[in-house]
Amino acid sequence: MVMFLFLVVALAVVVAAVTLAVVGGGGSAPLPEVAPERLQDPLPADRPVDRADVESLRFPVAPRGYRMADVDDALGRLGAELAERDARITDLESALAGARAAAAHARLDKSGQEDQR
Repeated sequence: MVMFLFLVVALAVVVAAVTLAVVGGGGSAPLPEVAPERLQDPLPADRPVDRADVESLRFPVAPRGYRMADVDDALGRLGAELAERDARITDLESALAGARAAAAHARLDKSGQEDQR
């Protein structure tokens, strides 16, 4: 008898909870659409990207992996900065080679003048 009474009370609690959930659940409209999570471009715009920026870069997860547009944008930005750095390194190396050649030429001229004396 006690078990039967316990089951009736438990059934009443479950029915009451389901009724409250259905009735108090709001209107019959579906849930509003959630805006898709987008990358907020954590790469700095005011300075070149460094290693810590790349290591901290995290892409939002989409249903089938990552959003291709976000990854393409980040890789495009990194590629452009690497190309800019490569061009700058090439310019600096050619300037250094020119300075070394000028210094060597100046040494040769100086030693040639001393030999003529």
